[in-house]
Amino acid sequence: MSDERTQQMPTLEKTPPPAHSGGGGGNGLEQAASAAAYDPGGPREAQGRAGRFWSLRRVPAGIVALLTLAAAGVLLYDVVAVRAGESAMGWRRTLAEELAGTAVNDAKVLAAACVVTLLGVWLITLAVTPGHRGLLPMRREHPHVRAGLERSAAGLVLRDRAMQVTGVQSVDVSVGRRKVRARARAHFRDLHEVRGDLDSALEEGIRQLGLARQPGLSVQVRRPKRG
Repeated sequence: MSDERTQQMPTLEKTPPPAHSGGGGGNGLEQAASAAAYDPGGPREAQGRAGRFWSLRRVPAGIVALLTLAAAGVLLYDVVAVRAGESAMGWRRTLAEELAGTAVNDAKVLAAACVVTLLGVWLITLAVTPGHRGLLPMRREHPHVRAGLERSAAGLVLRDRAMQVTGVQSVDVSVGRRKVRARARAHFRDLHEVRGDLDSALEEGIRQLGLARQPGLSVQVRRPKRG
C-alpha cells in the first residue's frame, strides 16, 4: 500500500510547463502533492540541479505595487495642480508644516522610520528567500524535469509505513526540510525492539521518497497513557 502511494506522490514539471486544464479526481495524497511550482527565471533552475522551488510572491508584490501606484498618483496629481495655479492639498500643506517644525529625534519620526525599515526588511527577505517551505524538491533524473513532494503528503506515506510495524498503536510523523520526527505509542512488545523496527521502516520509506536531500530521522517510542 505504502509503495503504491509513494509512486503517486511526485509532481512532475517540464520546462516549459505544458498548458493544462483544471479538473477534479485523484485521491487526497495526489492532490496534496500537486503544488510543485515552476519559476522560469529562478536562480536555482540550473540543469540537473535539484534546488528548492521559488515562489512568485504575487501577493506581497501586488500589494506593494498598488500602494506605491496610489501614493505616486495622488502626489503627482497634487504637483500638477499646484503647477497649474491651484492650491496644494490640505494634507500636503499640513505635512510640510509638521515636518518643518518636527525634530529628527521626535517619537513620531522614529516610529515611522522603524515601520518603514521593518517593511523594507520584510520585502528584502521575500525577495531573497525561495518560499514554498512545505514543498520538498526531489532528485532530478533528467535535466529538464523537476519534481516536488509536499511535506504533508510525505508524512502520510511515512505514517502508513510506521503503522505496519508490529506493536505500534499510533504514531505522529512530522516532516521538516532537514529532519523527520516520529512519535509512536506501542501497546505491546519491548520498546527498544519497536524503535529498531521503526528506524528501519522509516529509513527505507525516506529513501523511497526520492528526495534530493535526505532528511535525518528522529524516533521516539513510549507506552500509551492509561485512561
